[in-house]
Amino acid sequence: MKVADAIAGVLKAEAIEHLVCYPRQMLIDPCIEAGLKPVICRQERVGVGIADGISRSTDGARIGVFSMQGGPGVENSFPGAAQVFGDNVPVLIMPGGANRDRAYTPPTFSAVESFRTVTKWAASINQPQRTSELFRRAFHHLRTGKLGPVLIEVPGDVLDADIGALDYAPPRPLRSGPDSADIRNCAAVLLKAAAPVIHAGQGVLYAGASKELVRLAELLDAPVLTTNTGKSAFPENHPLSLGAAVVSAPKMVNHFLRKADCIVAVGASLTRTPWGPKIPNGKKIVHLTNDAGDINKEFPTEAAAVGDAKLVLEALIAEIGNRKRANGTVAEVKAVREEWIKDWISELTSSEVPINQYRVIHDLKQAVDPENTIITHDSGGPREQLIPFWEAVAPRGYLGWGKSTQLGHGLGLIMGAKLANPGKLCINVMGDASIGMVGMDIETAVRNRIGILTIVFNNGLMAGERESMPRAIERHNALDLGGNYADVAKALGAWSRRVVEPQAVSSTLKQAIEVTTSHEPAVVEFVVKEGVRFSRY
Repeated sequence: MKVADAIAGVLKAEAIEHLVCYPRQMLIDPCIEAGLKPVICRQERVGVGIADGISRSTDGARIGVFSMQGGPGVENSFPGAAQVFGDNVPVLIMPGGANRDRAYTPPTFSAVESFRTVTKWAASINQPQRTSELFRRAFHHLRTGKLGPVLIEVPGDVLDADIGALDYAPPRPLRSGPDSADIRNCAAVLLKAAAPVIHAGQGVLYAGASKELVRLAELLDAPVLTTNTGKSAFPENHPLSLGAAVVSAPKMVNHFLRKADCIVAVGASLTRTPWGPKIPNGKKIVHLTNDAGDINKEFPTEAAAVGDAKLVLEALIAEIGNRKRANGTVAEVKAVREEWIKDWISELTSSEVPINQYRVIHDLKQAVDPENTIITHDSGGPREQLIPFWEAVAPRGYLGWGKSTQLGHGLGLIMGAKLANPGKLCINVMGDASIGMVGMDIETAVRNRIGILTIVFNNGLMAGERESMPRAIERHNALDLGGNYADVAKALGAWSRRVVEPQAVSSTLKQAIEVTTSHEPAVVEFVVKEGVRFSRY
């Protein structure tokens, strides 16, 4: 068996269904012979995004794989790798490489050396006989511990080498439980806390621990906020939900963070980021994470336990038992929520022209079944407008992303989510700057019959940059953008509409949703106001 066929056999053994790819890549045909379906993108960073969507929407149960040409192909993939590394998503990146006798000869590009800062682990198949070994290690890293992308470079002169029969068995994911003394310490701190707040990250999602998180919250009568990437780990229709935070957040988030005397971080690194909950200084921290390197990294930690989020939560629940009783948190969350919605109802139901972005979000919520929907934002305004007001009720019903915040990542992400979840309505909300980055890959969805719904907020400018370049704006109109994106989408083969009147928002969304049921991508462009009001308290 040749190395190329062995790699295809590994992917088949790992139950990989789709090879997201861009030629020239000599692994494509062997993988197709092994039964994988190719999904050829138009731009490599979008290819990484599609693989991200497969992995993220299934909590790593299915691993997204992206394979591309060595040199320029993998060079173009770096932004996508940086995005999934920042968000700790298990994606296999599999570039071609120069022949081994060209290594260390400038300008030969080494993907392994160049991608070390944006991968959990990276290796090159330097000897054909190591193929099974290196892929076993790769999939171990993709399934165990703190997750992240893995890269295996395949030099051109390795592909045709004969290695005999394939000897490969998929490695199982490994979980670790917490130390019992650490759990007792965490429980003691929590039982003394007067106003604990639970801060949940996407480690809860990867561990499948949403039910345990709900149980802990109810046991402590503690409100729960989630990070951007952790949104949907806790059902946001639960009376203890505060919602998720980026720069913007529901009013409840900052109300309870200020009031809290103890923050309980579960499945979160507590990394300080502009796009996450802002934890005030001086709070007691209880940190539950699967990576000891997270603890004491940003905040002094009162108590901590290391382990898989599900196992840690089960142990903590058992230790606390029934020693904590309700103290009226639900009523307070409800009261603050009602104040917040009262502040925003005029935006959510606005009939102004140009259309208000919050009106689109409000009408979209009414048009979907939230239990059967996966939605994601794009960078900038759409993220800030959508995350506070979209109610995620099921795990992975919302794909939040963005420790790196690259314009356009949401398009590939939602295509991958649809490939992995064909029975669900999959929606991407993006701005005109974002579609300018990646819009040609709408044709990828058309060609592969990936029935996604893309919503474009077209306000004709980069609204978030008004304060960053005032002289360039004044002298050269540097803020302005232009384009009819519905026409672009139509030219690429997608069903599309352009909406300029708020009365048409709901009916057009319903039409678009119906279109996607026939495996046809739909694009709805809304001509919207600049939109500079955000939920920030």
